[in-house]
Amino acid sequence: MTFGFAPSTSTSADLSTASATSLARVLEPAEWAAAGIPLLRNPREVVSGLHSRHRPRPGAAVVAVLDADERLRASASFTRRPAPADGWMFRNALLAQLRRVIPHDLRRRTPIRTAVLLYCRDGDARWTEEDGAWMWGLRDACTLHGLRCGAYITLTRDGWQVLGEGRGGRRPNADSTPEPFALSEAPPPLPRTGGAASEVLRRVAAR
Repeated sequence: MTFGFAPSTSTSADLSTASATSLARVLEPAEWAAAGIPLLRNPREVVSGLHSRHRPRPGAAVVAVLDADERLRASASFTRRPAPADGWMFRNALLAQLRRVIPHDLRRRTPIRTAVLLYCRDGDARWTEEDGAWMWGLRDACTLHGLRCGAYITLTRDGWQVLGEGRGGRRPNADSTPEPFALSEAPPPLPRTGGAASEVLRRVAAR
């Protein structure tokens, strides 16, 4: 005789609900393309600058804030935790990094700064459900920090790809050595006023 435990009906229902909720926090490529995400004028320069500054490896994400002239104002990199892809968790991770490196713009009627996300991962450049969760998380984090939602870029061993736009290139890639800084090398000008915000930006510019 074999003894065991069968999952209760309520447990199965809870798991199904959690799975459905997680899937709801994913943006499909068509949804992303229809969201009016602003195009980068020079995506390769942005990607090369972030790659040189942070040197991401598979599993690392880089969130960056650009001004209206596409100059880098702040950036932060972190490693994705080994857990199922969930847009809500990604949103919280991105929001924590944004709050750490730059003050919010919630008092502005219209956002003037844009956040972009570069995610280095294994696999090819085709869209995955994990990408959809990052897209959802980026869009929500930008709303909560008063920023415009910008491009989502994947970096793989095949190269980089701006998802939803069809633009990409072979270098930099997940295995390439960082290139010298271009115009993005110059540190952002610090605010004239002192205080905590100035100290945060000073630490970011020194990275």
